[in-house]
Amino acid sequence: MEQELAIEIEVAQEQTPAKLISQDEVLQAALKLFAQKGYYNTSLIDIKDAVGLKSTSGLYQFFKTKQAIALALHEQILDSFSISIDDIRRRNRKASEQLREVVDLLFKLTEEAPEIIQFLLFIKTSDFLPEPKPLFDIAAFNKLRRIIQVGIKEGEIKNIDALLAYNYFFGIIQHTLSMLLTDSLPPCKDNYQNQVWLVAWSTIAKK
Repeated sequence: MEQELAIEIEVAQEQTPAKLISQDEVLQAALKLFAQKGYYNTSLIDIKDAVGLKSTSGLYQFFKTKQAIALALHEQILDSFSISIDDIRRRNRKASEQLREVVDLLFKLTEEAPEIIQFLLFIKTSDFLPEPKPLFDIAAFNKLRRIIQVGIKEGEIKNIDALLAYNYFFGIIQHTLSMLLTDSLPPCKDNYQNQVWLVAWSTIAKK
């Protein structure tokens, strides 16, 4: 009787279908691991464990390498950010209004989805991209630079090189987000959002 029961259990286990996962589940698991451990310290086995697979072969239906996963994540996040910038530009006419919404978005993501900001701003693409694109070839960057160029043309922003203005403004934003992600800043009621906006905007605003 016991032997028959053992055989039945073994047969049932063999017939249990493999866990079904989606490509998005793989990407989300990898994103969290890359943000927590870094690209080099994350393995395919780590990603496999995070999505609950028994072996890495379950990942191969979507991605053949860890590099392919990171590349897909990079493109997905940048595409989503680029679309968000388009929406912001449609809703607002002035450069100051557009930049303020971009800052609000970055702070919101830092609070609600910190791994996205960690990956977007602070993980070196040279770690996983065989030929990293120059900043000028990234659509989201060009859209932000275009906002600044229009602001200069319309007299909202100082008449300085648009790339310098970009670095002045977003350098302050990026540094603050980095400090928030590493808990280098104490808790603040408005998460420093308003203060940082005022400081960053004052560096490029035409008086």
